[in-house]
Amino acid sequence: MIFVSVGMQMPFDRLCKIVDEWAGENGRTDVFMQIGETEWKPENCEYEKMISPPEFRKRIQESTLLVMHAGIGSIVTGMECGTPMVLLPRIAKLKETRNEHQSATLKRMEHLTGITAAWNEQELIQALENLDSNEKPQTMGSDASPELIRRIKEFIESA
Repeated sequence: MIFVSVGMQMPFDRLCKIVDEWAGENGRTDVFMQIGETEWKPENCEYEKMISPPEFRKRIQESTLLVMHAGIGSIVTGMECGTPMVLLPRIAKLKETRNEHQSATLKRMEHLTGITAAWNEQELIQALENLDSNEKPQTMGSDASPELIRRIKEFIESA
């Protein structure tokens, strides 16, 4: 199954429309979308506007590919579950987000195994066409490392 998620804060119609059109053109019936609060509705994919956090994690665990915005929470959950990801960042000038934080996040993470960066519609479609070549990311635990905890403590104590 391919799981498309836009996160919980706002819709991301550009991402969903591209994947919905691709699914229709390629006869894909195994695509589920979490589309957010939007008036637009997919024509070729099953969808829900919102899903609960437990269902979100379950869908990620059951998926062979995640197609998502470049939100850090979604990326971390995908990495925890070891599911390959194709990420398209929201763009501020298109009024999809307030600033370019998702582009900055993706630039820092696109080199990681299991993460495919799609910077535009063509790259997203290309990643979908090559979905069998997507590698699984290195899984990471849900607990913070001792080094991270130490650095956070140092930061707090220095304030």
